[in-house]
Amino acid sequence: MSAIGRYTILLMALLVSMVAKATEPPTSAELSGVVRDSEGNALPYVTIFVEGTTRGTITDANGRYTLYTAEGDLRLTAQMLGYTSITHDVAARGSRTIDFELEAMATAIDAVVVEASGVGNIKRSAFNAVAVDMQPLKNTTKNLADALSSAPGLKLRESGGVGSDMSLTIDGFAGKHVKIFIDGVPQEGVGGAFALNNIPAGYADRVEVYRGVVPVGFGADALGGVVNIVTNKSHRRWWADASYSFGSFATHRSSLNAGQRLENGFTWEVFAFQNYSRNNYKVDVPVEDFVTGRIDRTHLERMERFHDTYHNESVVAKVGVVGRRWADRLIFSFNYSQMYKEIQTGVRQEIVYGDKLRRGHSLMPSVEYQKRNLGVEGLDLTLTANYNHNITYNIDTAQYKYNWRGETQRLNSPGEQSYQHTRSANHNWNATATLNYRLGDAHTFTLNHVLNHFRRANTSLLAKEAVEDAFDKQTLKNITGLQYRLSLSGRWNASLFAKYYSLKVRGPIATDSNATEFVATSRSEDAFGYGAAATYLILPSLQAKLSYERAYRLPTIEEMFGDEDLEMGDIGIRPESSDNVNVSLSYTDSYGAEREHGLYLEGGFVWRGTQDYIQRNIVDLSGGKAAASYINYGSVRTWGINLSARYNYKRWVTIGGNFTYMDVRDNQPTAIGSSMPNLGYGDRMPNIPYLFADGFVTLSWHDCGWRGNTLELTYDNQYLHNFYYYSSRIGSNKDDYMVPSQFSHNIALSYTLKDGRYNIAFECRNFTNERLYDNFSLQKAGRAYYVKLRMAFGGR
Repeated sequence: MSAIGRYTILLMALLVSMVAKATEPPTSAELSGVVRDSEGNALPYVTIFVEGTTRGTITDANGRYTLYTAEGDLRLTAQMLGYTSITHDVAARGSRTIDFELEAMATAIDAVVVEASGVGNIKRSAFNAVAVDMQPLKNTTKNLADALSSAPGLKLRESGGVGSDMSLTIDGFAGKHVKIFIDGVPQEGVGGAFALNNIPAGYADRVEVYRGVVPVGFGADALGGVVNIVTNKSHRRWWADASYSFGSFATHRSSLNAGQRLENGFTWEVFAFQNYSRNNYKVDVPVEDFVTGRIDRTHLERMERFHDTYHNESVVAKVGVVGRRWADRLIFSFNYSQMYKEIQTGVRQEIVYGDKLRRGHSLMPSVEYQKRNLGVEGLDLTLTANYNHNITYNIDTAQYKYNWRGETQRLNSPGEQSYQHTRSANHNWNATATLNYRLGDAHTFTLNHVLNHFRRANTSLLAKEAVEDAFDKQTLKNITGLQYRLSLSGRWNASLFAKYYSLKVRGPIATDSNATEFVATSRSEDAFGYGAAATYLILPSLQAKLSYERAYRLPTIEEMFGDEDLEMGDIGIRPESSDNVNVSLSYTDSYGAEREHGLYLEGGFVWRGTQDYIQRNIVDLSGGKAAASYINYGSVRTWGINLSARYNYKRWVTIGGNFTYMDVRDNQPTAIGSSMPNLGYGDRMPNIPYLFADGFVTLSWHDCGWRGNTLELTYDNQYLHNFYYYSSRIGSNKDDYMVPSQFSHNIALSYTLKDGRYNIAFECRNFTNERLYDNFSLQKAGRAYYVKLRMAFGGR
């Protein structure tokens, strides 16, 4: 165990022992009871406190609480985000039973939820997690990735417009360091049509973000964190929701969601959506002169993207039963998606294509089973399984080379990047099993196992007869986790956990320098990780969290095998390992005569010491071409802070913002593969944003024009400080290879009629027409306008 890990766990053990001692019940009045919502459902993690004192607790997973306090007359309050607080006058003598019933309210004070009791589970857990509520975003044109960009410590990175490659940065870790789940099921290998920036915000009820240390329930090998999309598990009898939006760059989006739940527990749901855009926005680029063959990078011309059309169509169908004696939830689902993507640029913006494209489709059946109290009181079982069959075609057969003016020059040999018409058949199997056992109110044990098997078979379609590759590419991953959670008091809880990682890889490796001859090779890796997490309610509204993990991340499919096009994999790349420390302090409260003011403040500190860091680089190929590659880069050290604030007044005004600073430095003293000094030692790692911030203001007018109608105006912005996309030591001056600082602004106006039945929204993104850049200085869209129409119906 590393020194950092030993000291962190020792500190946490000391804190737990001190807190346990401080929370031993005195010989005084005992108050206990149950907290429920207006529909009779138990509410976990509700704060119960005695006004005017620091005495308080929170309810357990079944909504129960026990609180010891001095005898006498007092005021006992139950409070939870998204619900109206209730206060009872109590004569505390001996043992008293005091129950509460809380009503949901439509007020949000932060990105962490509003009306869902499940969000309290995240806020009160020992792990550094927040939840972003999707309900307020249903009338916008935002997708799930857009929504996440407002969460503390998160940064959305895209290479272009609709359908472009995207990644999320969490606390300085980006892309493959962040794992994506839908309802707890890993989404590796599902295909681009189901990427977060293609899924409308209305698909999810909320999105949970775990930064750094991750609970074993996800079975994740993530260093940066986990994003879990929680879909709507509505208890309504029926619902139907349809939307259509259109806007700049010939962009059209639509979605349809309908479902029903019968009294006998039978349920069905269909969610379908599509995106289309020509992405013909203008960019500022150097243009290649075909006469001289020169690209003057000091002279930029404003040109329109001409080969960047994208569209995808997806449908998710679910059928099953809920609330039965033998199954709390048994759902069968079937996902189908397809996509078409013209490829305008390579990994650098100066590289332009005019005929290159990619298309594909994906089929994914899956099953989900949940049962509480499986034969034994307190034993819960969750099982999931899915199979994803994804076919992708990479087509690059053009005889001509293009520049940004659309001019052409005949090539000596076909292929703008690499001559190919390839079909990649990807087979991806996933299975998860989670057992939770609650021993009384204080002890919880969790056992989780995740299995993933991937196989890719490539076939060249260039010749009259299809030619299959001699060797498939395969991986087998197994991750097992065991966790123990202790909660002797509602004011604190602590968790200890361990994880076992196993990876088996098989695929081709070249035996000659020209990569014309291959042989099959295989290897295996395994590792053992561990960690601890604790949280303590210093006051009913003030919460502290501390966590440590010795974590491992297994290489992804793309890092090992590439994408058969612009990304080159390395079958021998090693897993990353890291010591992760997270500390956070958050304050949540409402005040005023009617508690009309809400305030949320949070500050967090992170530290990472990473070995065998997997870095994405750009490599030059012959003929002025380039591609991305992956290497293990020795040692990287990260530290940083996140700050977040939210304030709301009743349901009229909400204002807030986030600030993130992440210092990710080269911690490798010697150059990779030699004993020579590393000239970049101590420098920032390239192509990683290290300072960014965002803010927003929302004004709401309820009963505007008629009872049940709401007019809402939202302004938000994003700031990104400049950063190098190559090493700062490359280039003749400090501005070479730098993504410039940028400050963008968006505004949206929506009008809702008949309590949300009919909705219309207007948006203007980047209304100051700021030049926006991201990965390796790829330019994104300028000013854009969108209109969205939506209808929603439902019955209780």
